[in-house]
Amino acid sequence: MSRPFCRLSSSFSLVFGLLFGSLPALAHGEETVTVAGWSQPISEITNLLAEPDKGFFKKQGIALDYVPGTGGASAIQTMLTGRADVAFTDPASFYHALDKGEKLIAIYNIYPQNVFNVVAPKASGITRPADLKGKRIGVYSLSSGTRQNLQVLLNQAGMGEADVKLEVTGLLNFAPLIQGQVDATAATDTGLLTGRLKGLPEVNVIEVKDYLNVPSDIFVVTEQTWRTKKPLLTRFLSAYRDSAAWMIAEPQEAAKIAVTRAINGRDEAINLEVIKLRNLSSVSATTQKAGLGHFDMALMQQGADAFTRLGIISRSLDMSEVVKSDLIPNGAAQ
Repeated sequence: MSRPFCRLSSSFSLVFGLLFGSLPALAHGEETVTVAGWSQPISEITNLLAEPDKGFFKKQGIALDYVPGTGGASAIQTMLTGRADVAFTDPASFYHALDKGEKLIAIYNIYPQNVFNVVAPKASGITRPADLKGKRIGVYSLSSGTRQNLQVLLNQAGMGEADVKLEVTGLLNFAPLIQGQVDATAATDTGLLTGRLKGLPEVNVIEVKDYLNVPSDIFVVTEQTWRTKKPLLTRFLSAYRDSAAWMIAEPQEAAKIAVTRAINGRDEAINLEVIKLRNLSSVSATTQKAGLGHFDMALMQQGADAFTRLGIISRSLDMSEVVKSDLIPNGAAQ
């Protein structure tokens, strides 16, 4: 892990503590589960941030903690350094880590729908991946899903990162695009929504899901954790599933809670729109049949095969060996 990221995480630990609430000392029998996030505590993860208000994890005997990050790859790195038990990451970062030899298991499909995109001004004429050649493109960070999914689009046009110029613009930051500092920006559905609400002019949007609809985010643990902490992880997933089901059923309540719990949650109306988008990405044909959190194995394998075929990773990966649904509780959310 780089020193700048260490400083970023440390600086947000106090902020997150204030937003998350002053948690009491662990009650007898409670076990701590620390989630390494890809982001700061933002409104789209209100179901996690609402723990002091709703207590989904406490009901399962879990004291929840959260370490902010700067992308899916940083979430995995935080977990691998022992600072977290679970990584809130994306399939692309998962594939990359597996390709490097890390022993990891994906245990829960957080957002089955791909929400990544590339946004460009209408006047730019950028409407398809091939149009990105030679352009300056903003990404959230060099360890983020925005960068990984941009690679997918570039490869669709027979290009790589050497054919464009990447610019790190930060989370939900469309200012460089509006000011002409970049020609296009890699973003997400919620980022685009926020940008539009803040005055982003008319844009063209290239949706990654139109080319490869792999999930946006997944929970990943080390193989060691999966083998040795199954009861704890089952309780964690039960609590997370219940929190996700609550946010789907009660988006208005979640939007109100986000005002005090999310660092970008000052506007309740914007919170509601962001939460509605994230709720849509939490369900799929597979989850409607099997329940929240279940994977479409064919899609996960399709994503891994595409990354191998496109040269983004160096070897074939067998998803049946590293994607497991055995810890997802049976039955409906409580």
